[in-house]
Amino acid sequence: MNFNISVMRIGHRPERDQRITTHIGLVARAFGAEKMLLDSGDIDIKRSIEDVTERFGGNFSIEIDVDWRDLINEWEGEVVHLTMYGERVQDIEEKIRTHCRKNEGILIVVGARKVPGDMYEIADYNVAVTNQPHSEVAALAILLDRIYQGEELEYDFEGNIKVIPSKSGKKVKEF
Repeated sequence: MNFNISVMRIGHRPERDQRITTHIGLVARAFGAEKMLLDSGDIDIKRSIEDVTERFGGNFSIEIDVDWRDLINEWEGEVVHLTMYGERVQDIEEKIRTHCRKNEGILIVVGARKVPGDMYEIADYNVAVTNQPHSEVAALAILLDRIYQGEELEYDFEGNIKVIPSKSGKKVKEF
């Protein structure tokens, strides 16, 4: 897995969105993104995701207090806005994958509260996993899985903790 994919969470409200935003970061990490960018200064989310990365491995990083407009204006790759109002993922996933193969950076924008209307104009792609209300966490996982075509599920994070697949019970190996 060597695609240059970052996930930007905008509109995070620390008092309301902490669990979902943390899950956005965990899914981004587990499904092959390199980085999470957060427009809030929520240090607890940063610490939580860094702790998981330290224990379970991988090269995932998180930055907080990122101005999303400045980031997008400076971004040299494609901007993919994940929204239920966009084009169907199955209709444009190959275009997005092509940018990844060319090693062009992909920035996936995931909103919390209502996304500013100009995001739909700024983004190179407005992508819908479904055009029905749904979880942004699930949508991110599906989008990343479509980009990687399942290869991310085989990645070895080389961490201090490794979960051993098991038909029943928990099996964990610590190094």
